[in-house]
Amino acid sequence: MDVKMTVDIQDASQVLKLLSDKTRLTMMKMLASNDCCVCEFVEIFKTSQPAISQHLRKLRDAGLVKENRRGQWIFYAINKDHEHYPFVSNLLGQLTDQNHLLTELEVQGLRISCE
Repeated sequence: MDVKMTVDIQDASQVLKLLSDKTRLTMMKMLASNDCCVCEFVEIFKTSQPAISQHLRKLRDAGLVKENRRGQWIFYAINKDHEHYPFVSNLLGQLTDQNHLLTELEVQGLRISCE
């Protein structure tokens, strides 16, 4: 039996509002398959650490991402336990892969440079 999950229109609106920002949407697509540190996003998006942290804070506060402390560093991952993860996952599945951004970091020797 195929069970369809439905999302309340208000909840969907809030999730889509968060993901309407290109940076946050790209972060979420990357986090769907990789844990990432703030420093990696700083290099990928060529923006300041405070700006990246603000994006991640919004995603974390909504419960869409979770933090995992490794020593003094915090890594982020998509929260697969979030009630709207199926909705978000379906949306992210429609987007082109962004792993090339992490591959470019690896080539530059900057992948997980904070460890």
